[in-house]
Amino acid sequence: MNDKDIDAILDLAIAKEEEAYAFYRELESQVNDDTIKETMAFLAGEEEKHKAFLNDYKNGNYGTIQFRTTDVTDYKIAEHLETPDVVTKNEDAYLLAAHREMESYQFYTALADIHPEGEVKTILRQIAAEELKHKEKVEYLYSNAAFPQTDGG
Repeated sequence: MNDKDIDAILDLAIAKEEEAYAFYRELESQVNDDTIKETMAFLAGEEEKHKAFLNDYKNGNYGTIQFRTTDVTDYKIAEHLETPDVVTKNEDAYLLAAHREMESYQFYTALADIHPEGEVKTILRQIAAEELKHKEKVEYLYSNAAFPQTDGG
C-alpha cells in the first residue's frame, strides 16, 4: 500500500473522529442532566484524542496515544433497541451514544478487514476496540438510567 492510499484512509478516519466530536458536543447541549453532560464531554474528548493520534500518525509521529487493552463486555443493547429520534428521557442520550459507538466500531472494523496485515490494519483494529469500549460504557450507563435499582432488589 502506498503513502497516498494510507493518507486517504487516515483522512477518512480523521473526518469520522471530527463528526463524532461534533455529535457528542451537540448531544451535550441537548441534555440538562450534569452527569450526562459530563459523559458526552468525556466522549467528545476521547474522539479528539483519536483525531490527534491519527493526525500525529499521518505526520510521522508515532505512539502519542496509548490504547488500553482490556476485555470488553458488549451488552448489545444498541443492536436490540432502535435509535431514538430525539432525546426525551435521560437514557435516550446514552442510547444515541451507544448507536454512534456501534457504528464507529463497525466502520473501523470493516476498514481494518480490507487491509493487509501491517501498521495501518493494527491501528484501525485498536481504534475499533476503543470505540467498542466506549459502547460498553454508554450501554452500561443506559441500563442504569433506564432500569434503576430499586429497594426491592
